[in-house]
Amino acid sequence: MNDPAFLTAAGLAALFLVLAIFAFARSASLSRRLAVAQERLRQSGENSEILKAQAAQSAQVVADQLVQRASETFRSQEALALERMAGQLKPVSETLAKCELQVAAMEKARAEDQGGLKQQITELLKASADTQFEARKLSAALRRGAGVQGRWGEQTLRNVLEAAGLQHRFDFDEQVSVDSDEGRRRPDVTVRLPGGGVLVVDAKCSLNAFLEAQEIADEAGREAALVRHAQSVREHLRGLASRAYAQQFERSPDLVAMFVPGDGFLAAALERLPDLLSDAMAQKVVLVTPTTLFALCKAVAYGWRAEDQAKNAEQVAALGRDLYKRLSVMGGHVAGVGKALEVAVTKYNAFVGSMESQVLTQARRFEELAVDHQGHELTELQPVETLPRPLAKLAPAEEGPADDRLGEAPVLTLRGR
Repeated sequence: MNDPAFLTAAGLAALFLVLAIFAFARSASLSRRLAVAQERLRQSGENSEILKAQAAQSAQVVADQLVQRASETFRSQEALALERMAGQLKPVSETLAKCELQVAAMEKARAEDQGGLKQQITELLKASADTQFEARKLSAALRRGAGVQGRWGEQTLRNVLEAAGLQHRFDFDEQVSVDSDEGRRRPDVTVRLPGGGVLVVDAKCSLNAFLEAQEIADEAGREAALVRHAQSVREHLRGLASRAYAQQFERSPDLVAMFVPGDGFLAAALERLPDLLSDAMAQKVVLVTPTTLFALCKAVAYGWRAEDQAKNAEQVAALGRDLYKRLSVMGGHVAGVGKALEVAVTKYNAFVGSMESQVLTQARRFEELAVDHQGHELTELQPVETLPRPLAKLAPAEEGPADDRLGEAPVLTLRGR
């Protein structure tokens, strides 16, 4: 019994038993605790579902409240933003309204202007058509013969002269007949120049070839017609130079003017014959168109005005001499009046002195004798001290003895300073 092995085994068995009991007790405690934990877990699961449901419900309510508040806030902010935007956009709206009114007015004015422009364009086209029709009629009339062209050229020449300020039968004459060694000549127009000179102007330039060129569509044919036109102008120039009009009028310039009734007519001839101008000047013929003739006649009119002013200056000088003579005679009369006034003043002063010394002294003795004079006192007479002012700028003219001018008014002359 007292064997150590037995004691060891018994101790181990007791220890094992104690450990088993402790483990069983521990296991039982753990089982109870597990059961309690499971029960609590089950209850907490149920509570969790309830809490989840409550939380979800609360979250939904909170969310609805937040959404409602956000909606209300958004609506208020939107209303405030709309109000602010309306206040900011009001000037823009007013400006747009004004712009709309202005645009409407501009559109109305544009429509009216466009209508007026269309009407003007229509009238312009009608006028252009009428002009073309009249031009064709004029072209047809001018192609009928030289007589029609001559009359048209003479009428154009007359219009230019009158536009320059010259008057028919005063400053120029038409169809004046002149006798010469070759026979009777009759220039179209003779323009009177200052100083008695005469300028001869001829207006019989032929335009048949130029008018034919306007009707030809072929370029070669048109050019050939224009060449014939230039040759026609040169032939007329030479024929005009051979008439020697400058020698048939006294005091006439040594030239004659050849009138071409259009700048285009002369330009077409000069383009084909560039030496036409030099040829004309060599033959003492001046080629003039309405433009150049107008300037030439303006110079003539200016010369007439200068001559009239010179004549007027002579008349003014004669009038001044006559006025000077009359002023001299009138000055003599004024001097005579001044001398007469001086004599009158001298006689008056002598009369006053005699009356003071001879008459009034005796009359005042009545006052000393106390004679009733009924308030009438003797007036004291004052001598005149002022004399007439002499004409210092006038002096008597030296015209022989004074006896030769008895009964005449003295003649005075103006003195210089």
